[in-house]
Amino acid sequence: MTGSLYQYPFVPKSFSVGPHHLSYVDEGEGPAVVMVHGNPSWSYLYRNLITALKGEYRCLAPDHLGCGLSDKPQNYPYRLRNHIKNLEQLLDHLRVERCVLVVHDWGGAIGMGWAGAHSERIKGIVALNTAAFLSRRLPFRIAVCRWPLLGAFLVRGLNGFAGAATSMAVHYRMDERIKAGFLAPYDSWKNRVAIHRFVQDIPMREDHPSRQALKSVTSSLGRLRDKPMLVLWGGRDFCFNRLFYDEWCQRFPRARTHYFEDGGHYVLEDIFPRAMERIAPFLKSCYG
Repeated sequence: MTGSLYQYPFVPKSFSVGPHHLSYVDEGEGPAVVMVHGNPSWSYLYRNLITALKGEYRCLAPDHLGCGLSDKPQNYPYRLRNHIKNLEQLLDHLRVERCVLVVHDWGGAIGMGWAGAHSERIKGIVALNTAAFLSRRLPFRIAVCRWPLLGAFLVRGLNGFAGAATSMAVHYRMDERIKAGFLAPYDSWKNRVAIHRFVQDIPMREDHPSRQALKSVTSSLGRLRDKPMLVLWGGRDFCFNRLFYDEWCQRFPRARTHYFEDGGHYVLEDIFPRAMERIAPFLKSCYG
């Protein structure tokens, strides 16, 4: 599949998570930059960032289990704590002792969950339209995807989540070849299992199985307050809107922040050159 994907010239590697295989990109040499995607994307989201940085940095971008080119077990417990554990096992296996962490969407909770437990390994953080804290806000178009029966039909049957994201998550029209790249791993009911499970794992209720895990992630953010942080935000995000951006600014008052009025949820798709103008010097400052 990778050879035919537009702008994705990488040969992913594989790591065993129990009986399952987790796919990850490992490109370049030098200081590590770990890129953690969310839902419903995969490491394809970071293809341009990897290409731009791999000449100076070791770029690592895993596909969460159930996502991208990783295995998609049907009965796996797709919970926040499992994704954090998988990321921890992978980075330990790869002996990543120090890194700059890049997070987007659900990658915020997953990546920051790992970072909060290993703050001594964090050189800096880049946050892209994401969250790592509880919120009462859930847009109706996402809430519908959680409804019994109808949610599975929409997300897994009609591809109404990943498919819709290729237009709703960007401000500028997405190239059809790029759209195909985002959707390539999610071509059947079976292969969309994690997309639906991620939506179901949003812990809106106190008794939700991932509620305590997200609370723990939020509590750990204090250990990262003194780390260099860059917040790049697409202002045309219907889900992670200005309220989320403001909370990042409040929690990390020393962060460098940029709010792009014409950027969508997939902010790296809409304003990549301008994002790189901020990311490149930030990485150099993190690694001295």
